This record gives sequence, C-alpha cells and structure tokens, in this order.
Amino acid sequence: MKLCLSLMLLLPLCGGVVNAILGRKLPRRCVELLACGVIGGSFLSALSLLRSYRHPVTLELLPWITAFDFKAPITFYLDPLSLVLTTMITAVCGLIHLHSVGYMKDDPDYGRYFALLNLFVFAMLTLILAENLPLLYLGWEGVGFCSYALIGFWYRKGSNVDAGRKAFIVTRVGDTFLGIAMVWIFQLFGTLSITEINTMGFLLPVGVLTGIGLLLLAGASGKSAQLPLAVWLPDAMAGPTPVSALIHAATMVTAGVYLMMRMMPLVGASPLLHLAVACTGGITAFYAATCALAQRDLKRLLAYSTMSQMGYLMLAVGGGGITAATYHLVVHAFFKALLFLGAGCIITACHHQQDLFRLGGLRKGNPLLLWSFLAGAASLAALPLSGGFFSKDAILLELFRRGTPTGYLLYALALITAFLTSLYTFRMVYLLLGGEERQMETLPGTMLLPLVPLALLALFGEIINLPSFMGNGILTQFLAPLSPPPAGDSGTEELLLMGVAGAVSLVGLAVAHLRYGGARRELRIAQGERPSPLTRFFLHGWYLDDLYGVIAVRPYGVLARLLWVRVEKGGIDATLDGMAVLALKGGERLGSWTTGRISAYLLSFAGGAAVIVGWLAWC
Repeated sequence: MKLCLSLMLLLPLCGGVVNAILGRKLPRRCVELLACGVIGGSFLSALSLLRSYRHPVTLELLPWITAFDFKAPITFYLDPLSLVLTTMITAVCGLIHLHSVGYMKDDPDYGRYFALLNLFVFAMLTLILAENLPLLYLGWEGVGFCSYALIGFWYRKGSNVDAGRKAFIVTRVGDTFLGIAMVWIFQLFGTLSITEINTMGFLLPVGVLTGIGLLLLAGASGKSAQLPLAVWLPDAMAGPTPVSALIHAATMVTAGVYLMMRMMPLVGASPLLHLAVACTGGITAFYAATCALAQRDLKRLLAYSTMSQMGYLMLAVGGGGITAATYHLVVHAFFKALLFLGAGCIITACHHQQDLFRLGGLRKGNPLLLWSFLAGAASLAALPLSGGFFSKDAILLELFRRGTPTGYLLYALALITAFLTSLYTFRMVYLLLGGEERQMETLPGTMLLPLVPLALLALFGEIINLPSFMGNGILTQFLAPLSPPPAGDSGTEELLLMGVAGAVSLVGLAVAHLRYGGARRELRIAQGERPSPLTRFFLHGWYLDDLYGVIAVRPYGVLARLLWVRVEKGGIDATLDGMAVLALKGGERLGSWTTGRISAYLLSFAGGAAVIVGWLAWC
C-alpha cells in the first residue's frame, strides 16, 4: 500500500522533471507518451489504494524542515477524503492529458507544456495527501506557480502574461492569510501536523477558533475564487483550453474547498465560522451565476460557472455537509472537465472562434461532440436524473436541514442560483446549436475520445452516492468516519426537496427556450450587440475589477510613481549624482592649477607654508 502511495506521487514528478530537462530533445510522441503514461500509472496506483483501503495510512518518506522544536517531515496521510479526491484527480487529469495530445499537436513548445501539466498534478496530489501544513503549503504554492506558467503559456501575447500575473498576485493575497494562520496554529499547539491539530480544537476558546478559521477561509477564498478574491478566475481563460479544464475542474480551484474540509475538525466548533463560510459561498454562487448570464465568450462563461459551483461547495462546507461537498466536488469535476474539453473541441473546429454570438449551427456537426457537450450541460444545469442533479440536491438538503432562519435563507439563495444556472447553461446551448449550419474542421481522435467517459460520469455520477431513501450511498458509507450520516431520515423530506430542485431547473430550461429558442435567438443576439446597463453590469462582473482598480491598483500606482519620481530619482539619485558632479568639478578646479611651471609650484608651496606658520603662530 505504501508503495502505491509513493508511486502515485513520484510518477508525475519524474515525468515533469524528465520533460522539463529533455523535452526539447525528445520526439513529440515520446514526450506525449511519457506525460500521459505517468498520469495513467498514478491513476492505477489510486485504484489499487481504493481497492485495498482498510484504515488511514501515514507514510513518512524523509525529514524536511527541522529547527529547534519545529519539525515538518515529508509525510503523507491517506484517509477516505484524500483517497476519494486523489482517485478523481488522477482520473480526470489523465483524460485531460490525453485530450491535450490532440489539442497541442501543432504547438512547438510541447515539452514545456506537458512538463508543467505533470508538475501541476504532482503539486495537487502533494496538497491533498500532505500530513502537515508546511507540506500542504508547498503543494499549495506549487499549483499556484504551475497555474501562473500555464495561464501565460503563450507568453508572446501580452494579455496572456497579464492574466497569469493577475492570477498569481491575487491568489498570493489569500496565501498570505494562510501563512499567518499556520504561524498562529504553531504558536498555539507547537505542531503543524494536521492529524494532531484536528484533535486539539476543544482546547481553545471559540473566539480563537473563529479567528484561525477566518484566516483559513481567506486563504481558501483566494485559491477557490470566492468573493472578494474571485477576480482572477475569468481572466485565467488566456491559457490553452485543457489548462482551463485542469484548473477549473479537478485541481486548483478545489484546493480551497479541500482546505476547509480538512481543517473543519479544528475550527468546526465555531458557529460564526460556519456562517461566514456558508455566506461566502452563497453570495459567490449567486454573483457568478448572474455574471454568467451575460457572457459572450464561451470559456469565460464556463469560468463564472466554475466560480458559482465552488460557491455551492463552500455552502455545503459551511452547512456541515462534508459528504455533500465531496460528492458535488467529484461530480463537478466530471461535468466541468467535459464542458471545457468540449468547448476546446468546438473552438478548434470553428477556427478558434469562441464568441457565442459568432458561433452556432453546431446541431448537425460532430454527433459525439454534440451529445457529450449536452450531457455536460444537463449535469451543470442539474436536470433531473443527471449526476449534477443528485449532487446539488445533497447540498440543498444539508442547508434545509439546518432548520435555522439563516439556513432557510441560504437555501432560498441556492435555489435562485440553481434557476440562474439552468438559464445561463441553456442560453449557452441554444446559442451554440441555433443559427445556420457551419463548416467545422475535423478533430483528432485524441480530443474526442476523453469526452465519452466524462459524459457517462457526468450523467451517471450519482451511482457513487445514491439518495438516502435508496439506502446509504457508497460515498456516504466511505466518508462516515469523517462525516457521520444523519440518523432517522425517512427520505420523504429529501424526495420533496428533490422535486422542488428539479422543478427549478426545468423552469430555467423553459425560460431559456422562450428567450433563445428558434428565431428568438437572432433577436437576442441583436439585442446583445447593444447591451442594456444591467447586461453590461453583469458582463463586466459587477465592475469588481474596476473597484479593485480604484481602491488598490491606482493608489498603488500613484504611490509607486511618487516613490520613484520624488524619492528615488529626486532624492537618492539626485544626491548621488550631485556628489559625483561636485567631485568632478572639484577635480577640474584642482586640475586647472597644474600649469607645468616650476615657479608657480614654488609660489604655491611658499603660500601654503606661510598659512601653516601663521596658523601655528596664532594658536
């Protein structure tokens, strides 16, 4: 078992290192086989661990940081939560690697691309399996660096570099709060072992736990694109589309949610923290859903959709539903990876066009691409009997079961967001399918093949955790040591709530059909070319970027220019330049006395001697 755990981590690391060093010298096929093969090996290792798992496993590989009483070895911890996520990550990332083979077939920098993809997976697995916070932080920063490099992969275009830099800087803000929380935790407990820390929460006052939890939430908000640190995610679409699938589906954006789930045994005794987490998630989910309603860029719409779904996950964690959050996290990885990879196929087949108003006519294109994309859309919109329907219903059920006014309010907000999700999803579908039939390029088989398993998982993902009235699901039983299932539930309540949620999704579909179906599609496109003030408000993300520009970016720019012009150039540089000019002028003045005449030198010597004698006589 420990061998499989080691292989699952070391294979992506070795693949990334080899491709980084030798990728330019190796044939393209060797690089692709190595990159995909190591992820396939990691997936097989995860399946082996899943099959043979009996109890939590701790694996200490070697010492890492040791200073006085501070110790942080390279130790990995496998429990039900980390095992579920590592299996999902290796599976989805393997399919994304396979899709990338076709997507990047004409890119000359394939070695760097696949090296970064492998290192990304290694960093995410390190984050998930870390037994102590410093090692988790190493993986945390690793996915941050790789995402920065992959978002700006086509670095010759300035906007791509700016998008990567924006993602790096904004997420570093959250990382700072996480670093402060780690220092505070070590000061309180004298250890940063996650398994030890999670057993000591009862030793601290609720106020202290709330403070630590809020710092962790700030760190998680940066990585999982929650308000107010959500502005980086829509611009992260600058990289290759498989990178968007990697970041938005199975890896980076889920890291913040995982952090809150992993540390909830420590800070879960704080009611205020639960409320803060749930409110952050609920508001973010609603905010991002409204922004998605107005987007014209296909990938940007899916980015706001990811932000909204991460809000749902935060809602579940805040409501105490760790199992529900894990369930939706896994199913979301399936359907969102499917949608992004499908979007990559559509954009490639349509000559790199991704404006929804310029696309269309795809209903008679590639049938495999069409039906796979529709499967992902059905799951995102939570249509009844799809995987997304059951996983999202689990979150709504957790909110309703809180039985508090706040819980009911958040449940209502989640239902409104579910309606908006169905509406913007099928707005996207009608814009893509309607219009005149268009000529599409032929796609490589490696791009289309990963869509099939993802579509099946998106549609039938509910099999991993069937509703409670059908018996405790597989995931509920597997995660029972971390999140015990509620006792005495007859299932009637769940059936009623499922009916409400299904009706809301169908109403969203009906409204989308009434607004964008048939000839109304062209009318909405014409209106979209001249957007109303409300549409512009949503299109620009509630002008959150502009707000940051006013309160942070511009003042920083003014201060930087002031320090540069007044302090550095006007003060430091001017002083040093003045001293240099003074020394130069003094040298020139003294040099003018050099005439070459001995009489002048004797006269100067006599004058100097007279001054010295006079000074001595006066003293």
